[in-house]
Amino acid sequence: MKVLTPREIVSELDKYIIGQDEAKRSVAIALRNRWRRQQVPKELRDEIAPKNIIMIGPTGVGKTEIARRLARLANSPFQKVEATKFTEVGYVGRDVESMIRDLTELAVNMAKKEEQQVVETKAQELAVERMLDILLPKKREEVHEPEEADKERILEVVKTDKAENSTREKLRRMLKKGKLDERYVELEVANSNMPMVEIFSSAGIEEMEFNIKEIFGNMFPPKKKKRRVKVPEAMEIIFQEESQKLIDMEKVVDKAISLTEQNGIIFLDELDKVAGSDNASGPDVSREGVQRDLLPIVEGSTVTTKYGMVKTDHILFIAAGAFNVSKPSDLLPELQGRFPIRVELDSLTMKDFIRILTEPKNALIIQYKALLATEKIDLIFEDSAISEIAGIASNVNDRMENIGARRLHTVMEKLLEEISFDAPDMDDNSIHITKKYVEEKLEGILEDENLSRYIL
Repeated sequence: MKVLTPREIVSELDKYIIGQDEAKRSVAIALRNRWRRQQVPKELRDEIAPKNIIMIGPTGVGKTEIARRLARLANSPFQKVEATKFTEVGYVGRDVESMIRDLTELAVNMAKKEEQQVVETKAQELAVERMLDILLPKKREEVHEPEEADKERILEVVKTDKAENSTREKLRRMLKKGKLDERYVELEVANSNMPMVEIFSSAGIEEMEFNIKEIFGNMFPPKKKKRRVKVPEAMEIIFQEESQKLIDMEKVVDKAISLTEQNGIIFLDELDKVAGSDNASGPDVSREGVQRDLLPIVEGSTVTTKYGMVKTDHILFIAAGAFNVSKPSDLLPELQGRFPIRVELDSLTMKDFIRILTEPKNALIIQYKALLATEKIDLIFEDSAISEIAGIASNVNDRMENIGARRLHTVMEKLLEEISFDAPDMDDNSIHITKKYVEEKLEGILEDENLSRYIL
């Protein structure tokens, strides 16, 4: 992939995220610094730690989207986790090391996919040969006849081979042209379903699950079951099996571990929910404990996964939280020190909502137009209608809880509910959404405080 400059990274993020320029600049610099680190002499490379980022801002302003889009740009393994899902060691729940195991699993899948593309042509050829063997099974070898009949038998075999070859080539051509797509074939596939056994221990549920699978997998050979499927589906199954045989898993695992350690990005959401509080009992009892468990992972430690040891020293951590009840200073001082870059994200205004509805590549209006175009309905939004939708979303956010751009999803869904329901039966192929239409559809809900609180 092309190595992007910070300006290019911000430009790419602008296509999907409105505003939040400061946050975009910070993540762009952090991503570029990864590339810079790779160019530094080897003896200094390991000394350069990633500059982790903490994003502070209300919900629905683009924190998760910035991190997710950044990972796609970098083609990096990306894992989003909620800090509230973890508990201090000793309590029932997920341990913090599980996020590294999940990230490694993602990296293995990415590396496997890349390797599969390398062996794709060879696997496709082998899949075709196997399919032809199924469509035209080889005849069993005939029992040896007395010596006097040997010459005749040899002539028969030669004739049969030629006939078989011509039939095989004919089938190959038909297979490539898709003339056999409606034919059913019987396949023997491995039955991967295994009983799930969960064991609660200090090692963590996830790690025990791996071990149980490995133990049972070695004790009992995989069961085969017969499936009757159409030729295209059978080709896909055989292709996957042949790819698996050609892929060097040791190479994949080495690549995946390197990818995790050097390029991994973990988005740690809801960090404010585990910030320390004065109340040291009840449900908050393990909050500070979670922070203490997070600290070595963020600082840099070695985590055991089923693929081997993974170092977390150079994984980029992007934390986020609303921090409306607690403050970043409520976090453990050591943990604060591990997030040197702090970015405050702005609340979204009505103008931002108008831009969110129309400007991004995946804008909500573009999405709804595409959805209804499948029913041959052309949805046309007038500018005044878009302003009214943005105004209503902004108004509801002010009156009730501010959930940012997520409010637009609710308003749009309610606005187009009737059209979405009646779309298959409509004769009118063109529908204009005007300001009056928006007011009529949402006026009743907005007037009733309780109803708007429930619906919007």
